[in-house]
Amino acid sequence: MPLLLFLLFSHGINCIKLKKLKITFTGPESSGKSTISKAVANHFDAHWFAEHARVYLLERDGKYDFEDIEKIAIEQDQIRISDEKSGIKIYDTDNTVLYIWSTFKYKKCADSIQSLMESQRFAHYFLCSPEGIPWEEDPLRESPNHREELFELYLDELKKQKVDFTILEGGFEERKEKAIEIIEEIMLSKGGFCV
Repeated sequence: MPLLLFLLFSHGINCIKLKKLKITFTGPESSGKSTISKAVANHFDAHWFAEHARVYLLERDGKYDFEDIEKIAIEQDQIRISDEKSGIKIYDTDNTVLYIWSTFKYKKCADSIQSLMESQRFAHYFLCSPEGIPWEEDPLRESPNHREELFELYLDELKKQKVDFTILEGGFEERKEKAIEIIEEIMLSKGGFCV
């Protein structure tokens, strides 16, 4: 029996009204965001939202400019707000990624991206550290030598936003188990979910 169900039943809770719970995974390229977020979504049988930038760029053979980052952010936000179903939602990235990407690459960011980033709210952010995760070559990835520097930018930004976040480090299983444990704690503290 999963830990969450055990805790619910041990407290005499058979089923609690299902609510929305939005969780996102963020961090530099090749830090395990997609792999971990998908595994966590599978664990909870949650709705998983793929990284929209990847979908957008694949449709354009990886070519983009400054204006495309804003388009990606707007489309990604529309996807986020359009799904009104209850339950757990796991997002492979958020607009923090687009803000960091734009400011790192172009030294500027469209006001709309910053506004979208500040208005999005997730119950929890998981910041994926690149430490211990080997760089995976991918035609859409650009910054193999800047992952630690980018990680620090993400860390600073999440602190600035004053959001709840956890740094995920270590191997795949360690990261996955830590994320699952924290999400279960959030579910219990928020008044419950049926799983």
